[in-house]
Amino acid sequence: MQLRVVVDQPWDVAADVLAVPFAGDLRLEGPLAEIDKRADGELAALYALGELKAERYGTAMAAGGQLRAGRLLAMSAGDAAGVSRQVVLRIGSAIERRLAGRSVRTLAIWLGDLGHLIDGGEEAAAELLARGVVEGEFEPATIYRPDYKNAPPALDELILVAPGADRAALTKAAERGVIVGEGANLARRLDNRAANDVSPEVLAGEARAIAERHGLFIDVIEPARAAELGMGMFLAVGSGSDNPPRMIVLRSGEEGASDAAGRRLAIVGKGVCFDSGGISIKPAAQMEEMKMDKTGACTVIAAIATVARLAPGTPMLAIAPTVENMPGPHSARPGDIVKAMNGKTVDIVNTDAEGRLILGDAMCYAEKLGATHLVDIATLTGAVARALGDQMTGAFGSPQTWYDTVAAAGERAGERYWQLPFIDEYRKDLDSWYADFTNTGSADGGLVKSALFLREFATVPWVHLDIAGTGYFRKKTAYAPAGATGVAHATLVELALSGAK
Repeated sequence: MQLRVVVDQPWDVAADVLAVPFAGDLRLEGPLAEIDKRADGELAALYALGELKAERYGTAMAAGGQLRAGRLLAMSAGDAAGVSRQVVLRIGSAIERRLAGRSVRTLAIWLGDLGHLIDGGEEAAAELLARGVVEGEFEPATIYRPDYKNAPPALDELILVAPGADRAALTKAAERGVIVGEGANLARRLDNRAANDVSPEVLAGEARAIAERHGLFIDVIEPARAAELGMGMFLAVGSGSDNPPRMIVLRSGEEGASDAAGRRLAIVGKGVCFDSGGISIKPAAQMEEMKMDKTGACTVIAAIATVARLAPGTPMLAIAPTVENMPGPHSARPGDIVKAMNGKTVDIVNTDAEGRLILGDAMCYAEKLGATHLVDIATLTGAVARALGDQMTGAFGSPQTWYDTVAAAGERAGERYWQLPFIDEYRKDLDSWYADFTNTGSADGGLVKSALFLREFATVPWVHLDIAGTGYFRKKTAYAPAGATGVAHATLVELALSGAK
């Protein structure tokens, strides 16, 4: 897709479709009045009819009339006071998805007042809209059905229309948005692929191809070496499957180098290619979703590749402990005692609390490789989805200054996080007679206890992002299909780029 920023008036731009976002009630004033006039009053008529409503992501399509665009697509941004960076991002996606199944090659989007409603102005609006359109193109149905007819259109050209703006600055911002969107779609495509298609070994192969494409160092640790390194928790989870585990390590920049912020950042993503629960097997209902338990791994692999495109050589690590959690003759059993890479012993009382086990060893290994700051991302607990739903990611962090840095990156990325507390009194619920602690406690406060478990494996500033609610949608929305969302990819990219030289 080619990208172009024009500073002409929207009615002078030739395109198959001209999209016109508006905030609040439809007020036909200024440029919007001229657009409506040249569209032969269609916007006013559709609004009066109730076909076009001032409800966020509500749309109406009209003939272009005397506009140079063939069709006019109006989209509501909802109440102006509620327009955030995330809303602008989703407007871009919703515009693209509204055109699904249509023959559209050239799409123009008028920025209108969006730049005045968010921090960062028109440059931020251009970046987020472009990123949104790219993310809106993603359709998981096409992964295994290439002849799927109702996908969003593959655009030849996206035109952002911003009369009087700095064209060079907006172009640079929009190009950045396209690259971030393509990275999110890479993560989503990997994530949506079926478990019989993506085993730990296959995901490692995909990571090798990505590393070669973007000039990244890669190391894939197989079981024998993992045992030598003392990764007892990681190996315990992967022992039940015929598909052996792989610890995937990607590095950008020179070994031991620090970024411009003085950090050696490591992003660690949970990569359970399929989670049956192991011996503590899950209920059958919705178990097919457990192919999505590799979301964290797919996200960190895509994020380091995106950073390599935007700021090559930025020092950082991405580590993806990748396993299948299956019942079998060699599976870990409830009551097994395993030793973590940092020497601590863990009593596995529930084999379905497996993500924290593989993350713990991966976090230890990140520190062994010199990481001074950690972020882990994982579809870790059903509790976070029950607490926050699919629109807000739960997060823990220590110290507060590091959490605030990660949260600020999320704000720039247009993603939402809710900080949850470490409640130290709950730690005693993880006590074990046989080991240093168990891998899970009683159900009450389980979300906090999962973070307290992970905290045992971090000695440097660390943030934990639990995306079990936000990592994938069960139902399609105006701005996204059902399936993987790509959540937190942009946050991790923003975080890494804050240390780019």
